[in-house]
Amino acid sequence: MLWMEFQDCAGNTESFLRATSPTAAQVILDIFSVDYHETIMAAAGDHAEMLWRKVVEEQPGQYIAVIEGSIPAGAGGAYCTIDGHAALEIARKVCGAALATVAIGNCAAFGGLPAAAPNPTGALPVGNAVPGIQNLINLPGCPANVENLTALLVHYLTYQQWPALDSLRRPRFAYPETIHEECPREDFFEHGQFVRAWGDDAHRRGHCLFQMGCKGPVTRHNCPEIQWNDGTSWPIGCGHPCIGCSEPDFWDTMTPFYARLEGFDEEHEEEHE
Repeated sequence: MLWMEFQDCAGNTESFLRATSPTAAQVILDIFSVDYHETIMAAAGDHAEMLWRKVVEEQPGQYIAVIEGSIPAGAGGAYCTIDGHAALEIARKVCGAALATVAIGNCAAFGGLPAAAPNPTGALPVGNAVPGIQNLINLPGCPANVENLTALLVHYLTYQQWPALDSLRRPRFAYPETIHEECPREDFFEHGQFVRAWGDDAHRRGHCLFQMGCKGPVTRHNCPEIQWNDGTSWPIGCGHPCIGCSEPDFWDTMTPFYARLEGFDEEHEEEHE
């Protein structure tokens, strides 16, 4: 496995390092050979860069590429360079020879924050930066949930094939329905019981966060089922609305994050005003 980081915050790496079933150590040491990951590997400098180049040259079609972060195309790729080479050039070499490419996190899958308007660096998602690559799998989220990454890898190891994907090339098992459909607060929505202000009685009672900007009705993700931090909690469970981080262009289309989502079931809501 080659894990490359480009225009990213390393949030997906942080998520990966908190894996528990299996742990990140088990994935790295017992399941996959992670030949390159700049955050966790001991090698540095020229020696580190030689590692991924050797894999690409000697094992084409035999490794998985995990790409974290968007890829800038502006200024000839100068906004993100490693060892004097543009991320665009590196991505094309690494992804072009990979058995499969996993675009992990919203930045890699859909462009994320770097690609938000006005996108000064010309940031692109992996699929646009390297069109036509074999077996592209988008695993968006900000960051992606490590449970979905490990499930993806285990699925391949078990069945020797990749799981079914939706129209956005996301694994269907991880993005099956909208968060709204599976949200434990959905009954409150149906009965018109909404949080109207942070800390009000409805907020303390765990009522629906739709009026506070929740984007769960238009966001597909399995957050309600698997949650975060080994199933400890998740944003809505903590009283925070979903911001739609597994959807394309969420920084542009879902903001302001605390503004009510317009156009979703307005007639139903008005019945309970």
